[in-house]
Amino acid sequence: MFPDPDAMLTITSPQSLANATWADLEPAFDALLARPLDGGNVETWLADWSRLEEIVTEAISSAMIAYTADTADPAKEAAHRRFVIEIAPKAEEKSVKLAERFTALDVRLPGLEQMAARFRRAIEIFREANVPLMASLEEAGAEYQRITGSFLADWNGEKKPLPQLSPFLQSPDRAVRERAFRATVAPYVAARQQLAALFDRQFALRKSVAENAGFPNYLGYAFASKCRFDYGPDECVSFHQAVERVAAPAVERIHIRRRERLGLDRLRPWDLGVNLYRDQPLRPFATGDELATKALRLFERLDPVLAGQFRILIDERLLDLDSRKNKAPGGYCDTLHFRGRPFIFMNAAGVMDDVQTLLHEAGHAFHAFSSHRQPLIWQRHPTAESAELASMSMELLAAPLLDAPDAFLAPRDAAIARIEHLEDVLVTLCHVASIDAFQAWLYTSGSGHEAAARDEAWLSIRSRFERGIDWDGLREERVARWYRQLHVFLYPFYYIEYGIAQLGAIQVWLNHRRDPAGALAAYRGFLALGATASLPALYRAAGAELVFDADRIGTLVEAVEAEIDRLRRVVT
Repeated sequence: MFPDPDAMLTITSPQSLANATWADLEPAFDALLARPLDGGNVETWLADWSRLEEIVTEAISSAMIAYTADTADPAKEAAHRRFVIEIAPKAEEKSVKLAERFTALDVRLPGLEQMAARFRRAIEIFREANVPLMASLEEAGAEYQRITGSFLADWNGEKKPLPQLSPFLQSPDRAVRERAFRATVAPYVAARQQLAALFDRQFALRKSVAENAGFPNYLGYAFASKCRFDYGPDECVSFHQAVERVAAPAVERIHIRRRERLGLDRLRPWDLGVNLYRDQPLRPFATGDELATKALRLFERLDPVLAGQFRILIDERLLDLDSRKNKAPGGYCDTLHFRGRPFIFMNAAGVMDDVQTLLHEAGHAFHAFSSHRQPLIWQRHPTAESAELASMSMELLAAPLLDAPDAFLAPRDAAIARIEHLEDVLVTLCHVASIDAFQAWLYTSGSGHEAAARDEAWLSIRSRFERGIDWDGLREERVARWYRQLHVFLYPFYYIEYGIAQLGAIQVWLNHRRDPAGALAAYRGFLALGATASLPALYRAAGAELVFDADRIGTLVEAVEAEIDRLRRVVT
């Protein structure tokens, strides 16, 4: 049977795929595979393929957004599972075949060098035997979201979603903080066996995927699949060692100061959120609508173009900000490529961390808006190291405007918020290093398939990077921290990017302090490049460089500590 050359005409929008099966989609891919292709029509062929990818990926994203908004709805779960388990892996298989046709032409088109390199890598590691394994991994990921999305905490006789306990973790009453901490972690502790069994399945599947593709372990496969052309496992180890040497002591100093200011003989994990400089926690907003409105006012003072883009998110209802029951945990920004629009999802509960989360996700959204001017989908979607540079830089660029009129905070409270944020920048470096080192251990130690060994390794690795906090009597709670890290379950080895990008963002922030207009212009220029340049070139466009060594990381840590000290003098 010959492919129908008009098969693509029936796939006009993501909505046209709302109830589609793979049988509905396959003819469109086959039509592209069968179409004559040469140097004269390759650009038209690529544009048609890109349009198909836009429609299919947006349909998949739309189903995911609907499901994460309500993990208790069986119909939404079924639609999400159909897309990620039945459709996405097979679409990926066809996309690899299409990439093979393109790369076989060996044409050189300006602006497509990175796209071609990523195509070649996808072709190198693709194995048909991995298609059903990838579907099983997607199914396991959906199960993790269903399990954790149903978690509720008992609080004063009421069942609450875990994010809604965030304000109580900041209570000046230490007993309230402890109770909130234990209630937040308790569902993960109770589900430890269930989540460990789920990871067992994921580990075995990933091991098979790597072996099928010719890799000795999943670490090598993950680096290849993520197209990490500019750094490897050795640079990651250097990052771990550097953070342990220069950032972990800085965080320990922060914890010592906190313990002393609170007048405690030991700092417990429930003491980390209480405000050191005011009697009550910061409450920068009450509802998701207020959060969005105040963020818009801040962006209006930062940059009118970015503000206009954020207004689109509000006007077109592309924000889902409030925490509620049965909503999946965490936050994300997903790109709807067909419409050229991003979508922001999070679990806001009225605390300052929620503001930082929205600023972070807004950075991703601005990246999506700016890069959409690139004609092909593969030219827009950057690797995670670049995507996280956009988001983490936005957190730091926006921070000086937290006290702008009608925005979030009064001047002194804004300084307090900036202290907390900059301290968290250093904490983030340590957390990233611990998660990445743990994932490397999981897939290279030979013991990653053993639940008890995983927990012991986590405690050992975590102790390298987390100092100054007393976890006595809280072993299960400390172990639960890695079960709460959804990246380990859903996006393996996607975490070092946050550390690389955090160091890049500090550089962007330092540039902005010296030359606000120039740094912001460079940032916008970087966003517009999308994925059309190498990772080092993208960082250079933003005014930064990739950093893995202790000397340069130490210089950046010192700059952050100096600004923290300056702000402390403002508030005390």
